[in-house]
Amino acid sequence: MLRYVASTRQCRKLQTNCVLQHVSIRSMSRETQDEKDENLKHELAEAYRRKRKTEWKRRQRGQSFLDNLIVTVRGGKGGNGCVAFHREKFVPHGPPSGGNGGKGGDVYILPTPGLTTLSSISKRIRGEQGGNGKGTWMNGRSALPTIIRVPVGTVVRELTGEDSRRAQDEWEAEEEGLQNLSPSERIAKIRERRWVHYPGATDDNLGREAFLEAEKILYRQERDRRMLRRDQLSEPLSLDLDSPVTPSSEPIPSGLEIGHQAIEGLGYLVASGGEGGVGNPAFISTDNRSPKFATRGAEGQRLTLSLELKILADIGLVGYPNAGKSTLLRALTGGRVKTEVAGYAFTTLNPVVGVVRIDDSGNVLGSEGDNLIVDETKIEADRFKKRMERGELADALTRNQSASSESATETEETFRFTVADNPGLISQASENVGLGHSFLRSIERSLALVYVVDFSGPSPERELRILRDELETYKPGLSAKARLVIANKADLLGVDGDASVEEAKEKLKRLEEFIYNEMVDAASEDGQVPRRLDVIPVSAKFSQNLRRILLLLKKYVEEARE
Repeated sequence: MLRYVASTRQCRKLQTNCVLQHVSIRSMSRETQDEKDENLKHELAEAYRRKRKTEWKRRQRGQSFLDNLIVTVRGGKGGNGCVAFHREKFVPHGPPSGGNGGKGGDVYILPTPGLTTLSSISKRIRGEQGGNGKGTWMNGRSALPTIIRVPVGTVVRELTGEDSRRAQDEWEAEEEGLQNLSPSERIAKIRERRWVHYPGATDDNLGREAFLEAEKILYRQERDRRMLRRDQLSEPLSLDLDSPVTPSSEPIPSGLEIGHQAIEGLGYLVASGGEGGVGNPAFISTDNRSPKFATRGAEGQRLTLSLELKILADIGLVGYPNAGKSTLLRALTGGRVKTEVAGYAFTTLNPVVGVVRIDDSGNVLGSEGDNLIVDETKIEADRFKKRMERGELADALTRNQSASSESATETEETFRFTVADNPGLISQASENVGLGHSFLRSIERSLALVYVVDFSGPSPERELRILRDELETYKPGLSAKARLVIANKADLLGVDGDASVEEAKEKLKRLEEFIYNEMVDAASEDGQVPRRLDVIPVSAKFSQNLRRILLLLKKYVEEARE
C-alpha cells in the first residue's frame, strides 16, 4: 500500500513538472512572438516616420513638388429617367412622355506639356452627374467629361486585389450599405436605388407582372456589366504617358480589345460614366399601356489609380550630396536655371530640369555673361541686393531688351537638350534611405546618366562604386546608362605649386585606372568592345573645361535618340 501511494505521488509530481515545463515553453514562445510583432510594428512605424519626414523636407521653402500620388476616380452617375404623362388641351389622359436620363461624365487623363508636378491633382476625382429626364419626352443632358491633367512622363497603374490603398468599387460600396438589414429591407433598398415610381403608384407597381419582368431584365444587364468589369480586372489599367496626345498617337495596349485610344484634347479614358435611366415610355407593352415606373441612372465606374511621375530629361546628373550638381547645371545652362546652391548637403530636394542650348562649337547660348562664376545662392542674393541699393541697376536692360539684343548677336543654335539636377544619392538609397526612391524614380527615364564626383574629396573612387551599386540594386541595368564621369571641384587642387599639381595629376590617374578596371559597361551588344566611361575634370564654379562636356553630352543624346 505504501509503495502504491509513493509511486502515485511520484507520478503526480512528474505530471506537474511536465505541465509546468509545457506552460513555460508556451509562455516563452508567446513572448517571443509578441516581441517579434512589437519589433515589426516598430520597424513599420519608423519607416512611415522616415517617409513623412522626407516628404516634409521636400516641401520646404515653398516647394510643392510631388511625384507620386494615389487617386480615387469615379465616373459620373447617370441621370434618372422620368415618369410622366402627356397633358395638353382636350387631351386629359395622354400617353407616357417621360424622358431618359443623360449619361454620366467620363473621366480622362491627359499628359500635358508644361506641368512638372502632381501636386495640383485632387486625391478624389468624380465625374459630373448626367441630367435627369423631364416630361414631354425631354431627355436629360449628358455630362461633360472630366480631365485629369498630368505631366508628360507620368505612369498610371490601377490598384486591384487586396491592395490596402484601393477604394471600394460601386458594387462593394452598395454591398456595404446593405449590411445588417433584413432580407425584406435589403430588397426594398435595392429597388429604391434602381427605380422611380409615379407618386402613389409604388405598391401597385410592385405587384404587376410588367414591373417584375422589367426588373429581371435590369438585373441581367447589371450582371453583364459586372462580368465585363471582372474580365477587365484580369489586365489592370496601365498607361505610360511618355508623350503628349496628338492625332497620330497610337492606342496603348490594355484589357480592352481596342486598347486605350487617345482622343485629342481629352486624353485616355480611365473611368466611364454611368448610363442614364430610361423614362416610362420604354416600358410600354401590349399588356401595360401606361407604365408608372422608370429606372434611375447607373453609378459610374470606380477605381483607384497610382500616379508616378518619372522626369523626362535627356541627361541625368547622379552624385553624392554637395558634389556640385546644382552648380554644374547652372554653368551648363549659362546661369539661366536658378537652382539652390549652398555649402551643405541635400540642398536640392526635388529634381530640377534645365534646357541647354549650344552651337556647333559647343558654346552655351543665352549665357548671363562670359567667364560665368557660380557662387552660393545666398551670396549672390546679397550681392544683388547691394547693387540695387547703390543704384547700379537703374539703367540696366529689361528682360525683353536683353532678349532682343542677344538674338541679334548670338550665333545660330544647332542643338538643344535637357539636363536634370537630381537630389543627392547616398549609400542604401535603394532601400529608401535618405531621399531614397524619391530620387531614384526621377532618373529612370534619362537617356544617359552622368556621374558627378567631388574630385577634392578623399576618395572619389569610393563615391563612384557606391553610386553604381545603388543604381544596380534599385533597378538592374540602370547603371548601364552611365556614359561620363565629371570630376568636379578640380579648381581646389593644384593651386599651391608644382607638388600640388603633380598630386592632382596622380589622383586623376588613379581615378581613370579605377574606371578603366571596374566601371565597364557589361551590357555592350553584338560582342563589341565594352564601352568605358569618359572622365573629365572640371570646375563648375568657374565654368572651366565645360566645352568638352557639352560636346560629349551632345554626342550621347544624339546616339540615344537614333
